[in-house]
Amino acid sequence: MSKRRIEIMDTTLRDGEQTSTVSFSASEKLTIAKLLLEELKVDRIEIASARVSEGEFQAVKDITDWAAEHGYLNQVEVLTFVDKGVSIDWMIEAGAKVQNLLTKGSLNHLTHQLKKTSSQHFSDVSEAIKLATEKGIITNVYLEDWSNGMRNSKAYVYEFLDFLKTQNVARIMLPDTLGVLTPRESYDFIKEIKDKYPDLHIDFHAHNDYDLGVSNAMEGLRAGADGLHLTVNGMGERAGNAPMSSTIAVINDFMPDVEIGVNEKVLYTVSKLVENFSGVMIPANKPIIGANVFTQTAGIHADGDNKKNLYFSDLMPERFGRTRQYALGKASGKANIQKNLQQLGLQLNDEDLKKVTQRIIELGDKKQVVTKEDLPYIISDVLDRTYEEKVTVNAYVLTHSKGLKPSTTVSITIEDETFEEQAQGDGQFDAFMNALKNIFKKKKVILPNLIDYAVRIPPGSNSDALCETIITWKNDEKEFKTRGLDSDQTVSAIKATEKMLNIIVS
Repeated sequence: MSKRRIEIMDTTLRDGEQTSTVSFSASEKLTIAKLLLEELKVDRIEIASARVSEGEFQAVKDITDWAAEHGYLNQVEVLTFVDKGVSIDWMIEAGAKVQNLLTKGSLNHLTHQLKKTSSQHFSDVSEAIKLATEKGIITNVYLEDWSNGMRNSKAYVYEFLDFLKTQNVARIMLPDTLGVLTPRESYDFIKEIKDKYPDLHIDFHAHNDYDLGVSNAMEGLRAGADGLHLTVNGMGERAGNAPMSSTIAVINDFMPDVEIGVNEKVLYTVSKLVENFSGVMIPANKPIIGANVFTQTAGIHADGDNKKNLYFSDLMPERFGRTRQYALGKASGKANIQKNLQQLGLQLNDEDLKKVTQRIIELGDKKQVVTKEDLPYIISDVLDRTYEEKVTVNAYVLTHSKGLKPSTTVSITIEDETFEEQAQGDGQFDAFMNALKNIFKKKKVILPNLIDYAVRIPPGSNSDALCETIITWKNDEKEFKTRGLDSDQTVSAIKATEKMLNIIVS
């Protein structure tokens, strides 16, 4: 099957920067531009609007200086205006060579915003194109509000296209400015134009107001569009633009007649960089690039992956520079845990695996997801229980108030006998230990001394991570350690202490 080559133009640095609260610095724009052209390998990038600010000028200058040195200058584009050459002068000073000229694509915009006739507007556009040509500037033309133009003033759109086909224009760019098109309309409108003007290069610029950006882009290509405008992470005004990651995956998987040059293995890297620079977080369930989209949570899915990859699809994470994860929580089964153990290079026998699975389910009831990094701590906690359980901490109340000493009330059972005691201390755990000492005095048992107390969380974890407390005890010149694991630091220390009590009573 012969394939047709489609241009992908990224407009993250221009249209994407219209995302509320987002403003890239000149150095950030240059970094993103390099990554888009050299690594992601998009065909073109739209980097700024002319005349916006001194900072915008500097960003364009930095990018064009770099692009000229590395052979990308004709792939760098700037949005310009019909303004008697002011934008052109700005571009020339900034070193840019390609303008995306903003014109009116609907009679409604022409009449109520410009308050001009079509012939007046076309004359102004012609002058702007002529001036650009004289100064060595390549011109692409945006038909702003084109989608509503096709709905409500189609005769005007065709009058405009009849005029543009006589001009020195490289590309006609058709934006769904307000994101109002349906997939059927996207196909019908672009097909109608391509049938009427087969020699015009048509770009489609989809917005995502109805969450139809990817679908509309797909239908635009199916109708014969020669190029698409996309943004990293779907950034853009209002609900944003058609997102780069999902659109590229859809083209590669469902449009065998279309060829693109984008390197999908770099999509995730670029998305994370833009997330960091913009401060706009990627939703965890965002297709292709979200944190959770290659994570299996249900144990049955992990089991299926072990049996001829029953839950795999063409969206393999390795395509996008990612790896499949198997979440650990209350929905986990042994298969999920085994997958994580494989990744860590660990093995457990069936009995120990059953114990670890049960512990993860218990933790999952309190903490939605247990991470792979938590797993060695959980294994250590579970396999540390080599004693017969004779002591149980039934309940406790820990208090800490300004101006008062911390206090604890604790209830424990020792070999079927239950005790309750209250004590104060220098901290909550110290108060807990004092209450235990009072209880064990009644049993004529002296508790070992606490000689070291260490707390740690798995590397890379955050504030809701599982917390492991390791306490070193000394009794009759003998030292031993116990571990406790919980999402709460004090509770993990209490669990480590409960293990110590069982060891000395056993």
